[in-house]
Formats: sequence, structure tokens, C-alpha cells
Amino acid sequence: MTTRPEHPDGLAEIAERYDTILCDVWGVIHNGRRAFAPACGALTKFREQGGTVVLITNAPVPKAQVISYFEPMGVSDDCYDDCVSSGDATREELSRRTHEKIWRLGVDAGWERDQFLYQGLGLNFVEPEAADTLLCVGLEDQANDDPEDYRGLLKTGVERGLPMICANPDIKVRVGDQLVWCAGALAAIYEEEGGTVIYPGKPHPVIYELALKRAAAARGKPSEAVLCIGDSPGTDMRGAARQGLDALYVGTGLADHGDDFEAEVGALLEEYETGARYAMAALRW
Repeated sequence: MTTRPEHPDGLAEIAERYDTILCDVWGVIHNGRRAFAPACGALTKFREQGGTVVLITNAPVPKAQVISYFEPMGVSDDCYDDCVSSGDATREELSRRTHEKIWRLGVDAGWERDQFLYQGLGLNFVEPEAADTLLCVGLEDQANDDPEDYRGLLKTGVERGLPMICANPDIKVRVGDQLVWCAGALAAIYEEEGGTVIYPGKPHPVIYELALKRAAAARGKPSEAVLCIGDSPGTDMRGAARQGLDALYVGTGLADHGDDFEAEVGALLEEYETGARYAMAALRW
């Protein structure tokens, strides 16, 4: 049984308890089409009061590509000090595998711009039957495909004993008003079939270690009190719990909450067997 979270009216009520925020991006500060102005404003206020904000996202592209979307959507650079992505952590993992043959899954012309994930690493991409490792960036057509369409293909990797590097552990993400599948959905099938998956992103430790290093660099000293903010119980809340960090759940991402948000959040956290210290329907100051 999880402890029911507190429900502050805004970040201002709890901000003084923390010197650093690790904040999710997609679903918290924007929806893939436009910025959530109150959320961006809240992070800006936190920074104005001396706090440090590092954005932490499971986007399977490096930091430069993540922030290149911000200005067109209206996300101001005043609301964060730095950004770390699953793509950054994945590149570090791939840099240790330049001697291997890589099967690349999920290459399309979509928003993820897959090539930035491995550009300049000199990787050797091959067909599945010749590979040592499977790099999963996402579905080949994330708008129209279903993860189950890939089960047979994924079984071939499992049967060959290939480890999968999952560049984006998210199962789904909201793009505008639609939910689209992410690489995490394929990784779940891979594990169901008995395969081994390496997750550089949330909720796993590597991306948090990298985020805290960047927070320390921005602050000039290590963080002492950290708050994680996110919209996913499976990645954001679970990741914070595993790191022993306080978490604030916001309902602007995957939740279609009704009139009783507090009850819905409690049930959602219990379903995922995780917790959050706080919960808000949307991030605001």
C-alpha cells in the first residue's frame, strides 16, 4: 500500500524545501505541440529564488535536439539550467560498444530524428541475423504501428541472445491530443519473451546520476535537497523512489483525470506500486 500524497495548491508551497528540481519534459512542460505556460513559469520562479532546474527526459535524442524544440513550442530557456536525456545516456552506453555490430530498430523521419542518437560514434549497423546488440529507438511507424506487430521480429533477437538497449523507456507519450507508442513498449515485449534489456533512461539510475552531475555543475556544488517532477508513475515516480528522492506527480501527461483527482492519483500510484510525496493536476507556481 502506498502513502497518499500531499496536494499543494502550487509549487510555491513546497519550493523552499528544495535546492534542485529534476523535471520531466514531455507531459509536464509541454505536450509535443505547445508549452504549458504555468509549468514553465513555476520553474522560472523556482530559479529566480535561487533553485536549480535540470530537465530530465526519456527522449531518445541528445540534449541539443531536445531543446531545439523548445522555442517553437514556447518553452523559455529561463525555466531551466540544463537538460539531460535518455539519448545522452544511451550515447554513453553506445560509445562503449563501438566494436559491436548493431541492429537498429525504429528508424523513421519522425520527431525523434534518430540519427542524432548515434551520429559520430562510428557504429557498425547490420541486419538482425549478424548483430551483437539491438538498439531500439522506437516503432518504425509510431503513428500507425502497434507494439504487438513486432513480437515475432523481437523473438528473433531473444532467440539469438541479443541484449536490447532501449533508448526511450516510456511506454506511451502524448503528442498533442494523441497517445503514441514509444520504445519502452517494445522493450516490455522483449522482456516478456525472455530477453535482456538495458535501460539508460528513467526509472533507472544512469540518467539520474548524469542529471545530478549537471545540477552540481550548474550550482557549483552538489545538491542537498532534490525534488523530482513528472507525469508518469512507471518512470518518473518509480525512478525518484528508487533514488530515494521526493517526487511531485502532475496529471497533465497521460492521466485523463475527472473530478476526483486525489482519488485517481492514489489509485494510479497503488496500481504501479510506487509513491509520490506530492500531487498536482498540473504544475503551477
